[in-house]
Amino acid sequence: MPLVGRLKTLRPSKPQHHLPLQAWITSVNKANKMALLAWAKETGINLVQTNGQRRYGGPPPGWVGDAPPAGTEVFIGKLPQDIYENTLIPLFQSVGKLYEFRLMMTFSGLNRGFAYAKYSSRRSAKEAIAALNNFEVREGCAIMVCRSTDKCELSMDGLATSVSRKEVEAMLRQVTEGVLKVTLHTSPCQKWAQLAVLKYSSHQAAAMAKKTLMEGNRLSGPGVRVDWLNPDLKKKLQSCREKPSFSQVQGDKCLGVPTQAPLSPLLCSAVDRLNMLCWRQYRGTPMFLTKCVQADPSGWLRFWCQVVIPGCSVPFSGFTWVWQNGPGRSRHEEAKAAAALRVLQMLGESLSGASANPLPFPKSWSVSGSVELWCF
Repeated sequence: MPLVGRLKTLRPSKPQHHLPLQAWITSVNKANKMALLAWAKETGINLVQTNGQRRYGGPPPGWVGDAPPAGTEVFIGKLPQDIYENTLIPLFQSVGKLYEFRLMMTFSGLNRGFAYAKYSSRRSAKEAIAALNNFEVREGCAIMVCRSTDKCELSMDGLATSVSRKEVEAMLRQVTEGVLKVTLHTSPCQKWAQLAVLKYSSHQAAAMAKKTLMEGNRLSGPGVRVDWLNPDLKKKLQSCREKPSFSQVQGDKCLGVPTQAPLSPLLCSAVDRLNMLCWRQYRGTPMFLTKCVQADPSGWLRFWCQVVIPGCSVPFSGFTWVWQNGPGRSRHEEAKAAAALRVLQMLGESLSGASANPLPFPKSWSVSGSVELWCF
């Protein structure tokens, strides 16, 4: 049971613990933090911090019955960043019974400028909007209060084309809570990439997942963007069919997926294979850097290539030759594919005998210093 009048911090996969008092007080906004601590001690109110938000209630002490229905939560915006619950909770309690109050926090201890208040009834929520929208919490600081939109869907754009829906869903369940459904689509914004629509059980679960995935989680590699699902994008995706799994691919065509310019099957599979290997090791999507450094009179282009693997301290780099007048995709794409093939060869990966469970990353990936892997 939490102690009354204490501020506590919860972190994923770790036991509940108290925030070090002295370290918290001596940081920024000291006076208001001390006032908050005094108020929490005097009132006996428990404030629990987890995943970048500090929460009161949900349910509050003495609550009996189910949680309030949808439509009982309000969004509070334009908050001064140095204001805390000792001012906000009494203010929002003055118009109705609070079920939960959540203040979004930064690492420094300031608030992020917005909060959510959930009331016991829809009527109280409407009264809060009518009474407190444009209310000045201090001179010249008018806050915004409006109905909270129960957004439960996220978009994750820029995923590797080789990643399956089951793989994405399995990884999401490891780092987020409340995943209900994952669908994959061809990305409308990035070439040779996928967009995933992630549906969560509640707005709060979706908001926490968004924060986790945007803060450099291993699931979100370079080039992967996570945001709320835009209504216009949702309509566009609904008008198209969901991207099929590999079992639905027939011949050289994917049902419902636009065809792309052909590339050497070996090189094309090298890019996909490296993406899949990195994803299955929870390292995110590898980033490729290519630069043409020499043009040979015979028609060959020499490219410098670098492959950056998330979580690997040293990138792979080297040179490769690409035929200038070759068919298919751009020369940079050909250089990227050749680089992926060479990295896989260095890792001992076989393209012809690709297994469902890739080999683990070798210890040599963690060495320090430069890694010059190839020079053609």
